[in-house]
Amino acid sequence: MDYLSYKKHEKIGYITIQNDKEFNALSSKVIHEFDNLLKEIAENREVKVVVIQGNEKTLSPGHNLKEIQSGSLEDVKKLFQDCQGFMRRIRELPQIVIAKVRGVAVAAGCQLVANCDMAVASEDARFATPGINSGLFCSTPAVFLSRNIGRKKAVELLFTGNFMSADEALKYGLVNKVVPLENLDEETENLAKEVTKQSLNIIELGKQTFYQQLNMEDFQALTYTTEVIANNTKHQDAEEGISCFFEKRKPEWND
Repeated sequence: MDYLSYKKHEKIGYITIQNDKEFNALSSKVIHEFDNLLKEIAENREVKVVVIQGNEKTLSPGHNLKEIQSGSLEDVKKLFQDCQGFMRRIRELPQIVIAKVRGVAVAAGCQLVANCDMAVASEDARFATPGINSGLFCSTPAVFLSRNIGRKKAVELLFTGNFMSADEALKYGLVNKVVPLENLDEETENLAKEVTKQSLNIIELGKQTFYQQLNMEDFQALTYTTEVIANNTKHQDAEEGISCFFEKRKPEWND
């Protein structure tokens, strides 16, 4: 790979963005490489959690404005459509995806954090959707940002372009944890390991169910999840897990 590196440790996969020439921008080439890698991870099912990380300065500053400026309208539409597909790939991945953030996550970089299932940030991390400062409203980052944090705070970020600190990101629900920089790797791995104890089959089922029910009316959601949980009880891993509960032993999942 030219713009990413990937390594596996136990049941955790680590994707590092290494687009140094563009300061980790989510260019069309990076998005294409990302999407192909996630597709391979989903198909291989060798890990249960995927951690996305950048370098010491940034997770990602978003799209490359030079690429946007020089491209035709059709080129730019293709870029954003590919990014949409990449975001959907994360959402539909069987694995839980955790963003590990140090430095800045800006525009589509902030969108990436908001779209991940969980996020851990160092105390020096900062988040922003500053497109409006360049006359380019962060329309696509607004989707996931507004579904993670309160409406008023989302509007503030989107229409001022100001940065939000890691502590504010925790307060408003964009990240799960804020930790000292020296503890970022360890704390992210600890969170990931709490997930890797579980069955990948049930992680996949649970992730799909969680996002499906989010935008349903309460009892529509309850009707849907009632069907899901009933079927879940007869899954091989559920039967194993329930037996282990009574037998007081660790489950052996059918991953």
